[in-house]
Amino acid sequence: MLHDNSKKILDEETKKAVVRFQQNEITEHILYKKLSNKAKGKNKETLMKISEDELKHYNLFKKYTNVDVAPRRIEVILYSFISRVFGLTFAVKIMENGEKRAQESYLKVLKGIPEVKGIIEEEEKHEKALIDLINEEWLSYISSIVLGLNDALVELTGTIAGLTFTLQDSSIIGLASLITGIAASLSMASSEYLSKKAESNESNPIKAALYTGIAYVLTVFVLVYPYFVFKEYYIAFSVTVLNAALTILVFTFFTSVIKEQSFKKRFVEMIGISFGVAILSFLIGDFVKLFLNLNL
Repeated sequence: MLHDNSKKILDEETKKAVVRFQQNEITEHILYKKLSNKAKGKNKETLMKISEDELKHYNLFKKYTNVDVAPRRIEVILYSFISRVFGLTFAVKIMENGEKRAQESYLKVLKGIPEVKGIIEEEEKHEKALIDLINEEWLSYISSIVLGLNDALVELTGTIAGLTFTLQDSSIIGLASLITGIAASLSMASSEYLSKKAESNESNPIKAALYTGIAYVLTVFVLVYPYFVFKEYYIAFSVTVLNAALTILVFTFFTSVIKEQSFKKRFVEMIGISFGVAILSFLIGDFVKLFLNLNL
């Protein structure tokens, strides 16, 4: 039951906090409803349930504020786009992370309304349980994607670095790296197929191999294309290094959100390994050039 003297409880600062909460709830109600319309089966039911819960929260806060609040339409459009590109799980988790940070500040203001504070904490646990029910098949192959992407970043960045300072010709470097990368992607996909087939789990070996191979090939193109665009090999290499860093940044952020892990720790680890191998390969390439007395 709500307090009859709710108007008296809500001072100006508290009312502003409740209105912001109210706007969060109506925004997420609409967003989850839009996402549920595009989902199927159990995911559709789960998203619709969350949407209904968000509307209940909105109406609860409205009883305290006595005002209607419009949703943030830009936020709805943004997260709808994110869900299309990165999937439902990523969009929902990143959205909930933002809401959790907002709740922590709001709860400080709402401590004078213990009834609402309790409901928020209870529903937060409920929503977390519902979000964990969202199932996207491709995420079960995230380890295969990580394998393909990590391997391509480490091996090819090192290979490109070595070839760049040995051959010093953008076209030749690009062609050699592309051939090496495609051959390596086929080898890695085959290894993943055999690995999954030997394991006694529910993973489909063919799908696992495809995810590994596709992740590898896409990374190859991202790293190699600068050599077909820029004639100066040092410019091409600089763009490749930048592309590698951006790829690591985006993918590390994605996996850290999905798996709820530390972004900073994973990013430092990945960038350290990839660029460490690249520097080592550069030194090896420079040594080979000097040892063989190559004048390229």
